[in-house]
Amino acid sequence: MNSQQTLTLRAAADRGKADFGWLKSAHTFSFGNYHDPNHMQFGVLRVINDDVVSGGGGFPSHPHRDAEIFSYVLQGALQHKDSMGNGSTVSEGGVQFMSAGSGVTHSEFNPSQTEPMRFLQVWLIPETSGGEPRYETLSIDDSEKQGQMKLFLSSDGRDGSIQTRAKANVYAAALNGDEVVEHDLGTVPKAWLQVARGKVSLNNEPLVAGDGVAIEGGGMLVLSDGVDAEVMLFEMP
Repeated sequence: MNSQQTLTLRAAADRGKADFGWLKSAHTFSFGNYHDPNHMQFGVLRVINDDVVSGGGGFPSHPHRDAEIFSYVLQGALQHKDSMGNGSTVSEGGVQFMSAGSGVTHSEFNPSQTEPMRFLQVWLIPETSGGEPRYETLSIDDSEKQGQMKLFLSSDGRDGSIQTRAKANVYAAALNGDEVVEHDLGTVPKAWLQVARGKVSLNNEPLVAGDGVAIEGGGMLVLSDGVDAEVMLFEMP
C-alpha cells in the first residue's frame, strides 16, 4: 500500500434499508426515501442498491435520463423491456447496461414466480448529458473472474467491455481459498470496492458481503482470504 492511500469503510450494516414486501433493498448511497448527506455519492458513483426481488415481482415501466445504469445479477434472472424496443433476460453472472442519455423508459422483473432474484443496481454519472440512449448485455463466465480482475465496463470499451459515457472502469473478481488478486491503481485518485458476496480481505482488512470501501490516493490493492467472495472494483480516473 502506498503512503498516500486511504481506505474508508462503508459497512454493510450501516446502509439504508427499504422493504416493500416484493423488494428488499440496501442502499450504499442516498436513494429513494433514504437520505444521508454524508453518503450522497463517491466520485461518479451515485447508486449501489443491493436488491432482492421476490418471485413475480419487479419494477414497472419508469423513466431515466443522464445516467449510466447497470445491473449485476447475483442470483436468478432479470427480465428487461424498454422504450427502445429491447427485451432480454439476464441470468446469474450477467450484466445488463443502459445508457439513458436524453431519456428512456424501462421495466425490470423477476421472470420466476417462485424463486427470488438478487442483483446489484449501479448508477454512474455520465461525463456529458444527452445523447442517444443505448442498451447492451454481457455475460461474464466464471473462469474470466475467478482469481483475477475482469474488466466489464469502461469508458473506451476495451477488451470486450461495455462502453460507458461515465469516466469509470469497472471490474469483477471472485476469490476463494488461497487465491490472491493484486491490482495497481497507479495514480487513479478515487476507486471503490464493493463486496457482492462472501468474505474477503482488502490489504489485510477483513470485509463481508455488502461492505464497500472508498479508496483514495491510488496505489496497490491486494485481495486475499476469499470465502466464496465476489467483488466489484470501480476505478474513477
